[in-house]
Amino acid sequence: MIDSAIRLLVEPAHLSDIDLVAPLFDSYRQFYGAPPDLPAARDFLEARLARGESVVLMAILESEDGGNDAVAGFAQLYPSFSSLALARTMVLNDLFVAPEYRRLGVARRLVEESVEYARRACAVRIELATQLTNGNALALYESEGFARDTGFVHLERALNCTVSVQPPPRRETPAATVMRDTISNR
Repeated sequence: MIDSAIRLLVEPAHLSDIDLVAPLFDSYRQFYGAPPDLPAARDFLEARLARGESVVLMAILESEDGGNDAVAGFAQLYPSFSSLALARTMVLNDLFVAPEYRRLGVARRLVEESVEYARRACAVRIELATQLTNGNALALYESEGFARDTGFVHLERALNCTVSVQPPPRRETPAATVMRDTISNR
């Protein structure tokens, strides 16, 4: 576990924290086989946070003696919804702890804080997926109350599209169209 001279804090990342979290996010992607690309990882995270599309929780090891603090890991949550429950759900999409901070309770704390964040957001459930071969992660998640879905089969289909972090085109509301036309007719 964590040394008593070090505190583990978990707090939401802000845009000003991107450069602290992006290297971990890039390492997470590499862990799952993606090629290293720190600029793209940084841009992706920045876009998600800037648009409020995700919440990133940072695990910070804070030294009580005034030494250097370290971002040891992160979790990224995406809000979603359940049509059947007519309620918000949360997806714990990404969780990563730097290798030098593993087996210290950092991942467990990130899971606990992710669950608490989902509760505070009034989500009716929190979902996650991990590789079948990731035994350590599976054991952690199951010990934290996550259960394998036995009622549904989750499928996916790859789509050929270029990844873009650009915002979609802004649609004008009818009122904005009337205002634009009124101004241009003057």
